[in-house]
Amino acid sequence: MQNSHWLIIFSLLFTACASNSVFDASQVDGAITPTSVIANPVDSRGKLALWGGTILDVQNLKDATQIELLAYPLGSSQRPQQNEKPLGRFLVLQPGFLEPTVYTLGKLLTVFGEVGDNQQGQVGETSYSYPVILAQKIHLWSPKDASRTQFSFGIGIVF
Repeated sequence: MQNSHWLIIFSLLFTACASNSVFDASQVDGAITPTSVIANPVDSRGKLALWGGTILDVQNLKDATQIELLAYPLGSSQRPQQNEKPLGRFLVLQPGFLEPTVYTLGKLLTVFGEVGDNQQGQVGETSYSYPVILAQKIHLWSPKDASRTQFSFGIGIVF
């Protein structure tokens, strides 16, 4: 084989093994976090955000599902990184019905959407101002996603 053929084969292998992002984050302001929205909600309203975290609660409302998350920084694949310091809590409003037996306590979720108005609530007996994301897209992470490495090299089949 010619050298150019080997270059193409190795390029394909590297592309196939590298993890891809779930959402196009080109219009997202990475400086907008749940903490920054709590501190300055007016400046954040209407901006696009990409956040993720651990599901704490799911409630089906009349026309939407509300999900409470404990936010974590996102990794390169946009998966919440539970080994990092939490960034606070936030609420997701997803149009329509989501099955609460699928979106269960402790699962990881990444959300892309618009920052809405903060919503007042309680964490135990403490008042809390929840940033709200009006979801445009969500991604529920599978437990298998946690065990996969972000990058690998080799030839074979992965299950």
